[in-house]
Amino acid sequence: MKIAERWFVMAGIGLLGAIALAGLVVTVYAAWLFHDLPDAGELADYRPATATRVYAGDGTLIGEFSEERRIYVSYDQIPPVVIQAFLAAEDRNFFSHGGVDVSGLGRAMFKNIFNVATGRRLEGGSTITQQVAKNIMLTNETSVNRKLKEAILSSRLEATLSKEQIIELYLNEIFLGYRSYGIASAAYNYFGKSLEQLTPEEAAFLAALPKGPTNYHPKRFPEAAKARRDWVLGEMADNRALTPEELAVARAKPLVTQDAPMRAQYRDADYFVEEARRQAIARYGAQAINAGGYYLRTTLDPTLQTAARDALMTGLENYDRRHGWRGPWGTTDFSEGWQEEARKKTTPPERRRWQAAAVESVSGNTVRIRLAAGDNAGVLVPADAAWANANRRLERGDLIFVEPRDNQYALKQIPAVNGALVAIDPQTGRVLAMVGGYSYALSSFNRATQARRQPGSAFKPIVYAAALEGDFTPASIVLDAPISFAGGPGGTRWTPENYSREYYGPQTLRRGLELSRNVMTVRLADQVGMRKIVDLAETMGVADDLPPNLAVSLGAGETTPYDLTAAYAAFVNGGRRIEPYLIELIQDRNGQTIFNAERRTCRECSRGFSGQESPRLPPRGEQVIDPITAYQVSSMLEGVIQRGTGASARGLGRWVGGKTGTTNEYRSAWFVGFTTDIVVGVFIGFDDNRPMGRGETGAATPVPIFNQFMQAALKEYPARPFLRPKNAVFRTVNGIEEAFRPGTERRVPEPTREPEIPTGPQNYNDIIRREQEEKARQDNTAPPPTAPPPPRKEPAEDLSGLY
Repeated sequence: MKIAERWFVMAGIGLLGAIALAGLVVTVYAAWLFHDLPDAGELADYRPATATRVYAGDGTLIGEFSEERRIYVSYDQIPPVVIQAFLAAEDRNFFSHGGVDVSGLGRAMFKNIFNVATGRRLEGGSTITQQVAKNIMLTNETSVNRKLKEAILSSRLEATLSKEQIIELYLNEIFLGYRSYGIASAAYNYFGKSLEQLTPEEAAFLAALPKGPTNYHPKRFPEAAKARRDWVLGEMADNRALTPEELAVARAKPLVTQDAPMRAQYRDADYFVEEARRQAIARYGAQAINAGGYYLRTTLDPTLQTAARDALMTGLENYDRRHGWRGPWGTTDFSEGWQEEARKKTTPPERRRWQAAAVESVSGNTVRIRLAAGDNAGVLVPADAAWANANRRLERGDLIFVEPRDNQYALKQIPAVNGALVAIDPQTGRVLAMVGGYSYALSSFNRATQARRQPGSAFKPIVYAAALEGDFTPASIVLDAPISFAGGPGGTRWTPENYSREYYGPQTLRRGLELSRNVMTVRLADQVGMRKIVDLAETMGVADDLPPNLAVSLGAGETTPYDLTAAYAAFVNGGRRIEPYLIELIQDRNGQTIFNAERRTCRECSRGFSGQESPRLPPRGEQVIDPITAYQVSSMLEGVIQRGTGASARGLGRWVGGKTGTTNEYRSAWFVGFTTDIVVGVFIGFDDNRPMGRGETGAATPVPIFNQFMQAALKEYPARPFLRPKNAVFRTVNGIEEAFRPGTERRVPEPTREPEIPTGPQNYNDIIRREQEEKARQDNTAPPPTAPPPPRKEPAEDLSGLY
């Protein structure tokens, strides 16, 4: 008996020890299990990475910046039908359980017995709360440990957050395929709609996706996607979210989604959006911009942006066509699979009607083709076939691009040349449109802001503005005659020439600028002083590193289309330098404004108004030239279009000015034009700066691009007279009303006509000889031995365009 008692006591002690050990093990395990469990309270302030959305000035969505495409929406912004769809699909007892739905878990396990037997998808039984805990605060490992953590954390979430907060987090965090994070992004990417616009069947499809977006891809697996959508609709009806009639109607509708997710329906502003992204990141950093969920309103005018893109692409294509067919982009032997390979060739996305095709047969200018898509056949437009055959004859198997046209197909090729167009409001600096190249998909290099090129004669208005700021007037006379300077290459003398290689004697400043006389400009720059000119160029924002040599007066320095266009704004806004900008306003995810481009203050806005004049904001920008100088230059540049090198833009009407520009060897061609309310810069050139071909001046390609764009721009911004300075004195000279700074008008003889200057050969040569002798003394060199030719009679106008 004593032995039995002893064993009994020992057994009891052992049992108690085992229990104690087990308790210790459980305690240690629990401590280990939960030592790194996140604090559920952190979710009260949690916000997932959210896309920054970019809008045009009129509210059009033009782009997104994001690591994950997500648009965060609060619970009260989510329509009931969307919430009901997700509850039906994922957690019908969400509003009644405490984080873990025991009955739902048991039901799922029971159904899985039959699902295994029938080969159907297994049901998990996790609640929405558990999914939030897993997606946001835990890893995706599959283990008992994680499930235990998930259950504990779910209970903590339920104790910390309201049901509305939990489902808000869930619906904004989940990945739904199509590059969509959260329901708002998914609604836009799948259906091109906001949440409020979703129909029950569309909401049901989105609710079908959390368990496997790839398995229910609407384009790859349309039948499985529709079947899963219809199942969700049935669950919604079981939960009385839909009536039987509504269920029948919803199930009868086809599943229609967009072909691919898009950052924005409007797709003409790629260069503009990328420049806005670059500037925003420079200000706030990549992490904040790509994940901060900012609202970013830009200055873009979508109508003008589309017009700018179309005008530039058309102009580049027209240039390209003038220079001939370059040949096919590939060849094929029509072996099996050739269509699929041909379709891989990238076409400009902006030219949505272009298609890849192969030449099937050639008989003179009758060229039959076969399309890579659909294997359809057709015939090239005979004129296009003749155009191609003039350079390199088309042959069977040539791979080409075509575009449908009147039951035939036009031959297309991607231009090798490139360019840019930028349009700015000269009164404010708002960038209304920007195109940085032929196609962003083919080259993201932004030639509007990143290409530094010589502007040629488009720089000349800066020279004339510097002269007018001094002692010159539009009626001042400058001699158009040969001149040379020391310091040329290899110890030679530099002798600038007019484009026409001819000279026209004494000319007014107005005619010199209208007809872009090179030699006049150099003489004028020599008299004004290049230091003054480059300083003015820097002050106006053209460039800040120009050397003060005379070649720069003809545009030998470098600038960007963006900077040169902005500098021209001073000619029509009264002489103020404006800083161009793309971003108008930035707000954070809470709606707080963190950046506003409008920094002017209204001192009188706080007072009350009762029949009084409204307060006026001060004009933007720093005064860099006299308002009279600005008006004089704008008037002279209007003359460029009415009587000078830009005459092909004359059809746009009055109060439109501008200046052509062409560089040596035709490497770059420019036109910067304006009205009182818009200034537009157009640049054309090869990226490697090779010559574009003889005759490719600023008047050849840039002016037609400007014309096409302005046809649309003038509908929104009708041309109006340039602002006349209040203190200017106006006199008529040679039939043109000129503005003068008070006192300088006395230099104009009466009657107001071109003064008679002796132009006989002897007097003319004497003038030039004296100038050359003076230069020789200054340069310590001998004057050129030969006298220049006598002046020619000036033609009515020279439309050739100048260097």
